[in-house]
Amino acid sequence: MTDADELRRRTRELLAAHPPADTDRLDFLRARFDAGLAWVHYPEGLGGLGAPRSLQAVVDAELAAAGAPDNDPRRIGIGLGMAAPTILQYGTEEQKRRLLRPLWTGEEVWCQLFSEPGAGSDLAALGTRAVREGEDWIVDGQKVWTSSAHLARWAILIARTDPDVPKHRGITYFLCDMTDPGVEVRPLRQITGEAEFNEVFLTGVRIPDSLRLGDVGDGWRVAQTTLNNERVAIGGTPIPREGGMIGKIAGTWRERPELRTHDLHQRLLGLWVEAEVARLTGARLRQQLAAGQPGPEGAGMKLNFARLNQEISGLEVELLGEEGLLYDDWTMRRPELVDFTGREAGYRYLRSKGNSIEGGTSEVLLNIVAERVLGLPAEPRTDKDVAWKDLAR
Repeated sequence: MTDADELRRRTRELLAAHPPADTDRLDFLRARFDAGLAWVHYPEGLGGLGAPRSLQAVVDAELAAAGAPDNDPRRIGIGLGMAAPTILQYGTEEQKRRLLRPLWTGEEVWCQLFSEPGAGSDLAALGTRAVREGEDWIVDGQKVWTSSAHLARWAILIARTDPDVPKHRGITYFLCDMTDPGVEVRPLRQITGEAEFNEVFLTGVRIPDSLRLGDVGDGWRVAQTTLNNERVAIGGTPIPREGGMIGKIAGTWRERPELRTHDLHQRLLGLWVEAEVARLTGARLRQQLAAGQPGPEGAGMKLNFARLNQEISGLEVELLGEEGLLYDDWTMRRPELVDFTGREAGYRYLRSKGNSIEGGTSEVLLNIVAERVLGLPAEPRTDKDVAWKDLAR
């Protein structure tokens, strides 16, 4: 079994063979993947060594000390946090070997084609159709709120393949090449002025059956793996004490004593404590994740992440007064990254409004926590046994 000492030895061998100062960034990342040091808990040959997930920190520390480049994880977060674990669990060997390496190195960006304008928060009600035609599927429909679609080469996609069964049972999961004919990406301008989201139109898109993930009609179960990992990726990102949004307002509080009031002080203290509790809870959640697949607890982390971001950014605008409303750039940019901490307070306040929608609305997540974590009675669902084609829309 691979232990910490073995990982240090392998990492030092990688650094000796590919000195970061003299090696092209992409060449180094490819060599790291091939050495099994990309994500050590993945199988050998797929960027890992079958080691415990907790030992990834050993590799990362050695590489950081040597000044080695990383794979810019924030830029490729959808691929790393959502597509990769789903492909690993349900993909064929051919799919894993073709897709995981360029996903991890960042050569191929991924996006998520799940949400639809007609389905709202009820993802299982989606209407995008995939019809079998020989060895291909012909896909028609519309997706919305698609982060990074304008940058992506690949997408994880769920579509309805059987309208004659209840909505959760007639869905199939696909991998969609975003460069294929019939895929059209249009920007969605947000309240911030930016367009990091998109709407995607699929018109006669031909997807080979070899790019199906999981069994036909089993897409809802496959999608749960993606969604559980997504919520951990959004709400459970490791940060240092006083990192993230709370660090920005705490810094302003210390540097600008003229802005302080007793009421704001009490509220800031309360949010600081909540942010620290959330940080420590996230660390515990990642320990549970190291022992197996993420469960519904990730919904609670993502729920709290959204609420805290919105309350902290609102308090920051109050603290700064008129200055907090300033915002330097309303042009429709197409950013690669969401930058919560490198922008103005006004941007943070506006952008955080989306936190309670993306990755599952807060209302849906409350239901998940109530039913799957706390074991409370489920809400009545009158459409549970009704064929999708017979649902009111």
